[in-house]
Amino acid sequence: MKLIIEPARSALEGRCRVPGDKSISHRLAILGGMAGGQSVISGYLDSADTRATLAAMAALGAEVSESDGEIRILGGRLRAPAGPLDLGNSGTGVRLLAGALAGHPDLRAAEIQLVGDDSLSRRPMGRIVEPLRAMGARIADHAGCLPLTLRPGPLNGIRFRPRMASAQVKSAVLLAGLHAQGETVVVEPGPSRDHTERLLPAFGVEIRRSGAEIHLHGGQVLRAGQFHVPGDLSSAAFALAAGLLVPGSRVVLDQVGLNPTRDGVLRILDGMGAQVEVRPGAAIGSEPVGSLTAKHSTLRGLEIPPEWVPLAIDEFPIIMALAAAADGTTVISGAEELRVKESDRLAVMCRELVRLGVRVEETADGAVVHGGPVHGGTVDSHGDHRIAMSLAVLALVAEGEVAIDNAEWIQTSYPTFVDDLCALGALMRWEEE
Repeated sequence: MKLIIEPARSALEGRCRVPGDKSISHRLAILGGMAGGQSVISGYLDSADTRATLAAMAALGAEVSESDGEIRILGGRLRAPAGPLDLGNSGTGVRLLAGALAGHPDLRAAEIQLVGDDSLSRRPMGRIVEPLRAMGARIADHAGCLPLTLRPGPLNGIRFRPRMASAQVKSAVLLAGLHAQGETVVVEPGPSRDHTERLLPAFGVEIRRSGAEIHLHGGQVLRAGQFHVPGDLSSAAFALAAGLLVPGSRVVLDQVGLNPTRDGVLRILDGMGAQVEVRPGAAIGSEPVGSLTAKHSTLRGLEIPPEWVPLAIDEFPIIMALAAAADGTTVISGAEELRVKESDRLAVMCRELVRLGVRVEETADGAVVHGGPVHGGTVDSHGDHRIAMSLAVLALVAEGEVAIDNAEWIQTSYPTFVDDLCALGALMRWEEE
């Protein structure tokens, strides 16, 4: 599908409730499927990625149902699936599930294959395969990528320090540690989102942090519960950016997760001179939540501190889009992780921004973006939902109409993106390619 965006003719105004957090939704599906009893989840993200994780848990024996906007998962006893578990485009789903299943006692006579679409099949899996094998997991990969073939068996706890901060790697090891003999310790080389550590105690698991170390003893039993998923800050970033870019705009976002391990986008926006008001609200479970108000701002270029990068890793496409419309130059470094997302986000964003007349220099671990006029034209998402949405937001202040090819990938994380932006006053429409 092609998405057509016309330059904004008037200010964007209104309130928006962004979809549930994708990272938390994936984790709740997996933990709920393993926990004894029925877990009830409200606010679960209804997207292609998170549906794939729910479907995988159902194929493993969890009873998944939906009513009155709530997801119910009756878990506690898993069985071998009838065929491969297809996680679609979800890197979070496949990596966390590999850890959760690697030593699961219900599956020790099974052979389980994890597969995904073409994009996911190109993403590196060695970063989880290595520590899982060190724990004793029997796991085969295909040249460091999917498919992964698991033969669940006994595991031993390890002390593991990832080469780089990664919530997915950390979470895969911790989930494997639930079924391992002894203690599993993850030593973080830097901050990464901590949703797994926040959720495990809600399922009755004792987990302890000491400085950079996270300690978990194996053999603990997961208990079902009731959960609510806050709004996804990564999705909120698009509406925030639209409000900042379009003159006269004021956009309010309610019930957004404000987890401090992923607030880098707010730090970066503040450094660029953005007027974003943060109003903390009552926490949802262990997750801090609040409202965000964005007002049109004259943004300036920024040399982004590398230590902020892990706290905003999913938001860099929209940050690069904002930099393209800012005054001055924005410098990004220490962001090589962007090369192994749904696309090589550094290369793709640089290439597509150039097609809109933006001056950009790609570097090995980042980019230099020179702000200035943005032209109309045709760009491509390259199968990446965040690329598509970032270019769509930037198109609101382009000098002419922008068409985005392959924009249907937006469905993987934010199916209501176009409707939400149009409700604020944006002019967007779908066309068949």
